[in-house]
Amino acid sequence: MTNAAADLTTPGGPFEIVEEWVLGEPMLVFRNRPRSARELLAQSARLGDADYLVHGDRRLSFRSHLTAVAEVAAVLRDDFGVTKGDRVAILAANSAEWVIAFWATLSLGGVVASMNAWWAPPEIAHALQSCEPKVVVVDAARRSTVHELDPTLCCITVDDIAELAVQRTGAELDAVSIDEDDPAVILYTSGTTGRAKGAVASHRALCGTVSLSRYAGASAAAASAAAGRPSGGMAGPPPVALLTVPLFHASGLYGFVLGHLANGGTLVLRDGRFDEDDVLRLIEAERVSMWAALGSMGPRVASRAASAGRDLSSMRVLAIGGAPVSPSHQAQLRAAFPHAAVAMSMGYTSSEAVAVVTRNGGQELLDHPTSAGRAQITTQLEIRDAEGAVVPDGVDGEIYVRSPYLMLEYWRDADATRAVFAPGRWLSMGDVGCVREGRLYINARARDMILVNAENVFPTEIEYRLDAHPAVRESAVIGVADDLTGQAIRAVVVVADDAAPSAEELRAWCREAMAGYKVPTQWEIRTEALPRNPSGKVLKRALEADPAPAG
Repeated sequence: MTNAAADLTTPGGPFEIVEEWVLGEPMLVFRNRPRSARELLAQSARLGDADYLVHGDRRLSFRSHLTAVAEVAAVLRDDFGVTKGDRVAILAANSAEWVIAFWATLSLGGVVASMNAWWAPPEIAHALQSCEPKVVVVDAARRSTVHELDPTLCCITVDDIAELAVQRTGAELDAVSIDEDDPAVILYTSGTTGRAKGAVASHRALCGTVSLSRYAGASAAAASAAAGRPSGGMAGPPPVALLTVPLFHASGLYGFVLGHLANGGTLVLRDGRFDEDDVLRLIEAERVSMWAALGSMGPRVASRAASAGRDLSSMRVLAIGGAPVSPSHQAQLRAAFPHAAVAMSMGYTSSEAVAVVTRNGGQELLDHPTSAGRAQITTQLEIRDAEGAVVPDGVDGEIYVRSPYLMLEYWRDADATRAVFAPGRWLSMGDVGCVREGRLYINARARDMILVNAENVFPTEIEYRLDAHPAVRESAVIGVADDLTGQAIRAVVVVADDAAPSAEELRAWCREAMAGYKVPTQWEIRTEALPRNPSGKVLKRALEADPAPAG
């Protein structure tokens, strides 16, 4: 940290840091900070008629958005009985109404259960049973699925939102008291037992993502000013961000929906499957200056950019991550978006950590492209061995994080919560890595998790499904390197001699019960038993050493 940046956090500084008790533990926090998502929402009135949301031909200003949120919140409260602590599930494709329903729920002190729109019916059923929503906000494509699963649930379609809002014209934000550590969002993440777990983020955690973002911008500007350099990055007009990840994804919800409302900036939404040409079209048409090129999105767009003939000069900031991004892919993105070459950054976090834990960007990313970066301010990072002892620099171990912004718990799952929290509210990230010269390097997934296009996939969930097939004796699922998606899913399936289902049959069997991105793309079907150690555990390293089959 430069002296100029350090001055920001000293007593009396705009980002003064103090120690306070958070959930029974002393932690470093910003003294001057927003205390609830509703506070952020109310403050957005200052942005007036500037565009907040753009979706197709529709443009919604901050003023219009705030009005719609207050009206929809009144409907949720008065007509559907949503009060503080009640859950409102959102199961829909990206839209302005998704965002309005999100903010309306938070403004009431309600809890948004953000549900994966790619889930299969059994996955949707589990999440609905878990969160017990007062209301489910759905799109037309998913309403019948929810009704078939539970016809007693109260559903509102995104198409109903505008009509409902008209019934409460002139409504104002509810004045219910909201505490910093009240729950705000349940974000579902894949589970090792085959069931998704709901990571519960507090209002403190959501506001923390905003405070960290504001500090990062102020710190970079202070350092540039001290060095006599232009501030670069997002200096100048408010950013225009293109959102190509789902709103149920942490990066889309926390980084963009929350961040752009709090800090000012336009959020451009698109629908339908990911399309490289449409992304390039929107960047040119909307003068997009910020894009999160997660997973395979970045390489796919970068490889198309040269022949597309689009004006991409507006792009100033590229966020990468979600899956390992090789130095060659980073170079490919810099070539496609030369105006964002220096202002490229990546962050490391999880649904459980909520706020970004480490960040690497700018010249630091150029110099250390394989590092996840340094810990964010107010965030502590440790690497521990199997006994829980902190290891020296350069030694691999499990990554632990401590900050005021960690999830409160896994929703109604005390055992799973205890399994990831160590004393002092240190969170196990489930990853293996090391720290060298203050920089984090992530080397492996401690719990065998597979990362496909920025989506977490636990092998156990797929193995349970495969093992339920009548012709399957046992199975093992592993992640294998993939240039586009970060990792691909490989299934090794053991069948009886007289029963050999095809890969296509097993692929369809999986697709019936889980989202498409979890379905293996590589298959090995055999009669030989899986290799196991004396205690019966499958030796997945031996499977990883085998040549990858075609599939």
